[in-house]
Amino acid sequence: MKAPKVAILMGSDSDLPVAQKAVETLSEFEIPCEVRVMSAHRSPEKVWEFAVNARADGFAVIIAIAGGAAHLAGVVSSATTLPVIGVPVATSVAGGLDSLLSTSQMPGGVPVLTVGSNSGGPTNAAVAAARILALADEHLAARLDAYRAALAQSVDVKDAKIVAHFAKPRD
Repeated sequence: MKAPKVAILMGSDSDLPVAQKAVETLSEFEIPCEVRVMSAHRSPEKVWEFAVNARADGFAVIIAIAGGAAHLAGVVSSATTLPVIGVPVATSVAGGLDSLLSTSQMPGGVPVLTVGSNSGGPTNAAVAAARILALADEHLAARLDAYRAALAQSVDVKDAKIVAHFAKPRD
């Protein structure tokens, strides 16, 4: 049996820098992924066909990254029962609030798990996807435990540097 994959869909190729962060994080967890460009508005048939067939094509989670009207995650969610994680891309319009609201404000029964935009968002989307997959994968759960421990350790290192800096005698 093949390992489940994560799909990363972008509304535009301009979203690639955001998607790259999700790809890197999934790679850390050894989770295979496929990155595609498809638009809820410019290629809706392609989006629908992908979403309807995603489970049969071996995907277990879909991450949808889009800015502006940002309907990609919602359209995907309407066509599949797989978990869909939306990453709104910050734009110059309203600081990206339009993208956030378009991604997160879904009607009942059509859920989109929405994370923050740009910097932490794609990483959080990938970690959330890993957590979903870890429900059925103890090895992945162990990698997530190690990831959390490394995050805590990085804070401890930063704390020690700050403590040492402020402990120095002042002239």
